[in-house]
Amino acid sequence: MTKPSILVPNDLGIHNSSDYTSRLEKEKTYRDLSTIIICPTRGYISARIVQNWQGLIRPMNQKVVGPIFMEGMEVGEAYNQVIKMILENPDLSTFKYILTLEEDNAPPADGLVKLYESIDVYDAIGGLYWTKGENGQPMCYGDPKVMPLNFIPQIPVADTINPCNGLGMGFTLFRTEMFKDKRFKYGEWFKTKQEVTPEGAVQVYTQDLWFFQRARELGYKFACDARVRVGHYDAVNQIMW
Repeated sequence: MTKPSILVPNDLGIHNSSDYTSRLEKEKTYRDLSTIIICPTRGYISARIVQNWQGLIRPMNQKVVGPIFMEGMEVGEAYNQVIKMILENPDLSTFKYILTLEEDNAPPADGLVKLYESIDVYDAIGGLYWTKGENGQPMCYGDPKVMPLNFIPQIPVADTINPCNGLGMGFTLFRTEMFKDKRFKYGEWFKTKQEVTPEGAVQVYTQDLWFFQRARELGYKFACDARVRVGHYDAVNQIMW
């Protein structure tokens, strides 16, 4: 029922009456936010995850394509091959950003919109998610202020942007230009490595930290956005970590 009131003409509207310039600057919706979403998969994605992805907000009137799926490939090689395809495509190579989205990650609806807010400051920025299990660790690795370069898990400060040396790739926004840097070996940005060196040391890298170590050595900057809380789904036990 309409609340009784005396009508006084004031029809500017909430947005016209606000500091809309600051809001639009923060959201960057007036810029080119063209984004390609890529996802390595074993061929099965839970209905719960698919339902989550359907709610992901994409910026109005922007080119956001995907997910492009890479099925049945080793995860590092999957990322290498799809990024090569993107860079060698006349249209896709002009897209500003690449969003990695993995088959067991559930981002919040406004997750992508929030990641855009800080991408001017960093070369990649990811949502906060944790390894699965009771003793899960945050996918936010290494303090850039501490040398030598390290990937010790950080304690993320809640609801803030946390500079770091490395991230997982479950929900991470990358600048496409980074992959065009000729200092990287083309087509070998990501590598899963487990070997013993001639000195007898064991080297183990997942594809994400292999990339982030080399990128940090080249001067690129990364951060974890702890405002973007991403679930990590165990489909077998139906637990969202």
